[in-house]
Amino acid sequence: MPQQVKRAFKYRFYPTGEQAAELSRTFGCVRLVYNKALEERTQAWYGEQRRISYMQSSAALTEWKKTEELAFLAEVSSVPLQQALRHLQTAFGNFFAKHAKYPRFKSRKKSRASAEYTRSAFKWRDGKLTLAKMSEPLDIRWSRPLPEGAAPTTVTVSRDSAGRWFVSLLCDDHIAPAPVTSNAVGIDAGITTLVTLSTGEKIANPKHGRRERARLAKAQRKLSRKAKGSANREKARKGVARVHARIADRRRDFLHKLSTRLVRENQTVVIEDLTVRNLLKNGKLARAISDASWTELRSMLEYKCAWYGRELVVIDRWFPSSKLCGNCGTVRGKLPLNVREWTCECGTVHDRDVNAARNILAAGLAVSACGDGVRPQRESSRTGRRSVKQEVPPARVGIPSP
Repeated sequence: MPQQVKRAFKYRFYPTGEQAAELSRTFGCVRLVYNKALEERTQAWYGEQRRISYMQSSAALTEWKKTEELAFLAEVSSVPLQQALRHLQTAFGNFFAKHAKYPRFKSRKKSRASAEYTRSAFKWRDGKLTLAKMSEPLDIRWSRPLPEGAAPTTVTVSRDSAGRWFVSLLCDDHIAPAPVTSNAVGIDAGITTLVTLSTGEKIANPKHGRRERARLAKAQRKLSRKAKGSANREKARKGVARVHARIADRRRDFLHKLSTRLVRENQTVVIEDLTVRNLLKNGKLARAISDASWTELRSMLEYKCAWYGRELVVIDRWFPSSKLCGNCGTVRGKLPLNVREWTCECGTVHDRDVNAARNILAAGLAVSACGDGVRPQRESSRTGRRSVKQEVPPARVGIPSP
């Protein structure tokens, strides 16, 4: 039976000069309101040990608009400003729940320029979107259709560092579960080989960042020669941003295709719980690990498995998938990264990655079958569901597992 989910559809659009000016003003006001509310909350807590609620911040926003200094806040739509306060409230909620760090101030140069509109601040009619304070609809390039009969409940407008404009429409969508299959797959993530499947298939890492490294270096050299604050420097900065955007777009497209294929072909998908943040501390591999984007791949697998009725099992990060012999169960003592093939005491010759993927699958199937050693894992923001994670007892080197 199809399930109803909230799904965002992102499109590029081309604003007129008036629309671009209005949206730029809105972005600035959203950033100002967020930072000012954050500053007041911080001073109240550290100075008076007093918490400020969303309602108090909203009342303060009304007073700010009455002052001569901040009267310009009344010139833009009030909805994105209120949404900024709600986002700040959510950020503090995540901080107090120990799910995130303390909220940070938004930077004009580094933070994403965006504004969120709810139903009262936009008009959707005959497939055309008109935002508050605007007389004309946005010129959206509909790269794919919205679900039949769907109407957006929330609209988020953003501008990336390369100067491209995007609009994201949050709609109610009905997704039918994929046909049930008996297939299951274990996935071992890597750098040279992006993922190795338990079937023995190896999917090469496209290395989008490495392929564009020469072009990026050329653009950065041009930027370094421009005078700070000049129009030419801003033009060169956008040139660097366009290269980064090209890399990110290609990487995201590849990961979407890969994750969709894995979810469609398999009923159970088993992955490792990699601590990418710690792995990035390795100076020699940090760039390659970032280019692989394992975290983004996992996020896609999480919400797509939830959408299509698949099971995602996450194996504990300490599970010795590479060192464990899949034939006799012996755990090897040391296995440096440069050793891609090794021979067990039982005489079995293992491809490091294929053996790891098969061990990951075996551990995941044990979890799926009997639920042994399972505890909740992180909750996906898109699905509201938790992945299943297996806790594995410490392995004993040289001793076959029972």
